[in-house]
Amino acid sequence: AGLLLSPFPAASQVRDGQDTSPQSLADLDGAPRPSARATRAPTAPVIDGILDEDVWGLAQVIDQFTQQKPDAGRPSTERTEVRVLFDDDNLYIGAELYDSSGLPPIIATLQRDPNTRDGDAFGISLDTFHDGKNSFAFFINPGGAVRDTQNSDDGRVSNAEWEAIYDLSTRTHDGGWTVEFAIPWSTLRFDGRAADQVWGLNLLRRIRRKNEDATWAPMDRQWPIYTVSRAGRLEGIEGIQPGRNLFVKPYVLAADPSGTLLTEADAELEGGVDLKYGLTPSLTMDLTYNTDFSQVEVDQQQVNLTRFSLFFPEKREFFLENAGVFQFGDQGSFRQRNGATNRDFTLFHSRRIGLTPSGTPLPILGGGRVSGALGPLSVGLLNMQTQSEAEFGAENFTVGRLRAELAPGLDIGGIFVNRSATSDGSSSNQSYGADLNVQAVGGNLLVQSYLAGTRGTATDGSTAPSGLAGRLSAAWRDPFWEIVGMYRHFDDDFSPGTGFVRRPGVRHGYGTIGIHPRVSWPGIQELNPYLEAHYFTDQSGRLETREVGGGLDVDLRDGGTIQLGAKDLYERVTDPFNVSGAIVPAGAYDFTELSAQYQASGARPISGRINLTGGGYFGGDRFSVGGNILGRLGYRVLLDVSVQHNRIDLPDQPVVTADVFGAKLDGFFSTSLLTTVFLQYNEATKEVVTNLRLNWIHAPLSNLYLVLTERRDTAGDEVLQRWVTLKLTKLVSF
Repeated sequence: AGLLLSPFPAASQVRDGQDTSPQSLADLDGAPRPSARATRAPTAPVIDGILDEDVWGLAQVIDQFTQQKPDAGRPSTERTEVRVLFDDDNLYIGAELYDSSGLPPIIATLQRDPNTRDGDAFGISLDTFHDGKNSFAFFINPGGAVRDTQNSDDGRVSNAEWEAIYDLSTRTHDGGWTVEFAIPWSTLRFDGRAADQVWGLNLLRRIRRKNEDATWAPMDRQWPIYTVSRAGRLEGIEGIQPGRNLFVKPYVLAADPSGTLLTEADAELEGGVDLKYGLTPSLTMDLTYNTDFSQVEVDQQQVNLTRFSLFFPEKREFFLENAGVFQFGDQGSFRQRNGATNRDFTLFHSRRIGLTPSGTPLPILGGGRVSGALGPLSVGLLNMQTQSEAEFGAENFTVGRLRAELAPGLDIGGIFVNRSATSDGSSSNQSYGADLNVQAVGGNLLVQSYLAGTRGTATDGSTAPSGLAGRLSAAWRDPFWEIVGMYRHFDDDFSPGTGFVRRPGVRHGYGTIGIHPRVSWPGIQELNPYLEAHYFTDQSGRLETREVGGGLDVDLRDGGTIQLGAKDLYERVTDPFNVSGAIVPAGAYDFTELSAQYQASGARPISGRINLTGGGYFGGDRFSVGGNILGRLGYRVLLDVSVQHNRIDLPDQPVVTADVFGAKLDGFFSTSLLTTVFLQYNEATKEVVTNLRLNWIHAPLSNLYLVLTERRDTAGDEVLQRWVTLKLTKLVSF
């Protein structure tokens, strides 16, 4: 108990011949922030993965990196040298990532936006307005695959769907690996009026075989590098302009619902265009005509063992870019329990635009969006118009979002969402809200609150009931303690027509307390024992759900994790509901649930996850087992096989099972030629979903897609949906 409760880090061990004599930093977040200067390049370097041009010798060398883990505060065990150049067109970053072992770096994959935690990686975070809030981040693996993100709210909101234009080359060699990177000024947003630019900068070196993360600006492991309030400074950039920032992206689409492309009478041939224009260095306008989302991956099948709706995430490119600006509601945080996320409540869920509740596309005529910053204001305006199809009438969607930073760490915002029928104008729904957030005490304390309301007009012209929702929460997270308290309230009639509420008509209290002792035990680097409780009542105060439990999360030194948990639950069911053919009758239920999960390190050629859940279930018993096996054939082929099995045994009813089987095969000929085969079988619905996709990135942000999507009913041997799509996009910049 003394070892677990001690707030002081355990003594580090000598690893791989490491010299532990240098002084360790006791307070990573409190350490001075480093600074560096970029150097103007008289000639542009050739982006070939070899830093052999004389111009690289003019640049300052950045080589002091401090571990986040496993030995927090100590110098990185391997040398990293980073140089920064610029000219009138680009920012250039060159990095030599040395490895004294002589072993090749671990390349997990060549896929776009890879999970860079499964292999070696080099990370860059740029706070181009030096506001401590917003940033662009790039994570590069030794094979040249890049995960680029657009981040806001000091890293609490990260949008990995943002796609950047850049020129990149990587090279592996006996002494490690090399990155040579050019980012055009038109890719980044910055204030071109400033003669001398001062940006926030942080750099990350990940050595996967040691499970080591080290950063240039020291920071605790609870923060990702795009937590820019903890970044260092980059100075010396001068005399640059962002350019016109005008991009036009037309597309041509051939699609056939019969699955025999362009050989049947019902084949479709159409086109559309997207336009992006930088109104100011920090404000962007996007326009779209005849919007198409045919290249979107299919929704993954899910098994619902609750009486509440499932949340399906947005996957369409147009809505994902700058999505963080429009977020309002419950939000998760990095490495922290919150009690609620956007899967519980979000006032604006773009999936409600142009998709039916079952996920079938509806035609979108077009629309526009303006998003970005106006000084201390974050601004988001969106308007989309759908067309009528079958029983679904044409609709218009309008969203306005503002957030203002009143002081460092204090922001306030508002949102308005309108959904109205345009075919007959008989129905509409409005959602509105305000939120206030406070981040203090070095970012360890986060207070979040919102108040939202809805109103509307029914199809017969009558006024629909209005309702309110609200939240107040406070969370403390430092390297050792984690304490969260939250209260939420949702009226019975709170109904956002363009949002998602998992559980309306409740009052919800939540609390958790946990610790994160960092230990030097064999194979273990951090423990997280915790207690947490949920308490749901209806509007009259009558208990509906009580969930009290605790658990232990274990971070392993090889990158794997173990999670153990136990819950005592009470559920009051007012209306019977169906779970995979079993009927849960109305009544009050007390039961206990146990769970365990092991996630193997993704750096291994064969890794995976297994999770077990069992115990009581609404007066009966439940047993669930699931997991996946991920196999890599080098870094060019990934095979991911997944299984989820659920067995439910309720009194006086037949035992029912709900199983989902999946397999995904990814093949990478290069970072620009990618293939995916995805199969899923849902035993409960007797459906097989197939998605075959070929993607050739023939130019920056320009794609050729060939996609086959099919949903088949195995019980009746009937094809429910089948599409073959050929799509070509081409980005033209001015």
